Amino acid sequence: MNNQIFYFFYNFAHKSNFFDNVIVLFGVYFPYAVIILAGLFLLFHHEVFRAESPFQVFLQKKKEILLVFFTGISAWMLAYVFKFFIFLPRPFEALNGVVSVFPETGHTFPSGHASFFMALAFSIFFLHKKAGYVFMIFALIIGLARIVAGVHFPADILGGFILGAVVSYLVAYFVKSV
Repeated sequence: MNNQIFYFFYNFAHKSNFFDNVIVLFGVYFPYAVIILAGLFLLFHHEVFRAESPFQVFLQKKKEILLVFFTGISAWMLAYVFKFFIFLPRPFEALNGVVSVFPETGHTFPSGHASFFMALAFSIFFLHKKAGYVFMIFALIIGLARIVAGVHFPADILGGFILGAVVSYLVAYFVKSV
């Protein structure tokens, strides 16, 4: 089933240069924009820049800002620990005829991108529900782009999403209990 879902999405690749460039945009460059958007959202949502003393407001809210990014980085690092023990090849290595839209190396399960961005989305969700949904959509777009590009199987993305959500939940749980 994993291969069938993969081929469904991968069949969109290599049809036109324009669409391949869109996939590269969402699979490679859009993640950087999401990181910047998350930081800007957390800063502007708390009116750090509009305050009379922005530095004091920032210091008051730095725990929340740092917690969001700490959660994402923790999920990303855990994904790479799992990759060390789970040696699954990328689709372009495992399946004949699959050519990735952009280069990628290393093992594939779970997706570090999916882990990071879902952890980021869930940690924002625990703090700000509506914005969290937007960042979950961003994570989904990034994950789908990486499947279409031929660098991840759907199970890799799903595993990354689950890992990111669990890490975010555990961090939120321990922060509330402290």
